Amino acid sequence: MKEQADAETAPRSPFYGPEHEAFRHSIRRFVAREIEPYATQWDEAGEFPRDLYLKAGEIGYLGLGYPSEYGGSEGDRFMTILAMQELARAGSGGVCAGLFSHAIAAPPILRRGSPEMKARVLPQILSGQKIAALAITEPSGGSDVANLRTTARREGDHYIVNGSKTFITSGMRADFLTVAARTGGTGAGGISLLLIEGNTPGLQRTPLAKMGWWASDTATLYFDNCRVPAANLIGEESSGFKTIMLNFNDERLNGSAFCNAFSRVCLDEAIAYSKQRVTFGKPLSHHQVIRHKLVDMAQRVAATQAMLELLTWRVEQGENPVAEICMLKNQATQTMAFCASEGVQIFGGAGFLRGAKVERIYREVKVNAIGAGTEEIMKELASRQMGI
Repeated sequence: MKEQADAETAPRSPFYGPEHEAFRHSIRRFVAREIEPYATQWDEAGEFPRDLYLKAGEIGYLGLGYPSEYGGSEGDRFMTILAMQELARAGSGGVCAGLFSHAIAAPPILRRGSPEMKARVLPQILSGQKIAALAITEPSGGSDVANLRTTARREGDHYIVNGSKTFITSGMRADFLTVAARTGGTGAGGISLLLIEGNTPGLQRTPLAKMGWWASDTATLYFDNCRVPAANLIGEESSGFKTIMLNFNDERLNGSAFCNAFSRVCLDEAIAYSKQRVTFGKPLSHHQVIRHKLVDMAQRVAATQAMLELLTWRVEQGENPVAEICMLKNQATQTMAFCASEGVQIFGGAGFLRGAKVERIYREVKVNAIGAGTEEIMKELASRQMGI
């Protein structure tokens, strides 16, 4: 009995210790209690309750990996990976994207913000009292960050911001916006980051209807002579591009974790369905073609998870494996596309009906292959790093 108990509590890989497993089970209970029963309802409603941020903040989920002085809690990147992959068990990319929008908005503040800014803003975000969003993409272009057109002109103690941003996750509800704007000349060297508060006069927001991620709000933002205090500059003027690029590495790692977790959800759902669905007098899982589909799904999920965990470890060691992270993102999104498609196929007509996790995930495949850098951009960046 003791050997069995030891086996059940043993780390699942060399990257996880007992503290990781304890955290995994804590998050799993939270998701089962607070998210999974309502995922379909929230998706249909087009939003999830704002108090979910407070609940996630109370258990330390939002502050994971941030300094305790700002209300954060200790934890390495593997803790973050576990949290994201457990959150994905609910099968709702919209909840994941919305609840975790601070994961791409807050790091620039932590890395480059002034002490006053960090002390004022981060505790409110990490506790779930305030929502944060990142605003970089513009209607005129997404991946071409160096040529963004939104401007921030210095006028005394303020910047006057004009322009627009689009596809902004949590853009409608965000209290704090980390915004990329041009303060200097053309190209990457003229870009700065500003913290713009949601109640700033001249800021307007328009909601966007989407193929998937229904439970998250997505918006186009318009800045019309918005006066932003100069103290809200994040880092030095015209140094924002480098900060944005550093942010992309973590965003792509985190996004890959989500994608592979959704792939695993599709696999788990397909296995369960195939065992209980009877066709031609026997369960679907007794048909060789179905078993082979499930094995193909499992193979891709395992390969992607191994790549994710190794690269996470390398980043933890201080490495910056840009090419491999780009390839990981593509590996993860392609695995998700395959598993979502096969999951729906195994479900048959039931997979075409709203309410099934595989149906919801199938609708959410494409946004992951586009956001944080398209698959084509990922290949181009990787090839450059490889000297090709």
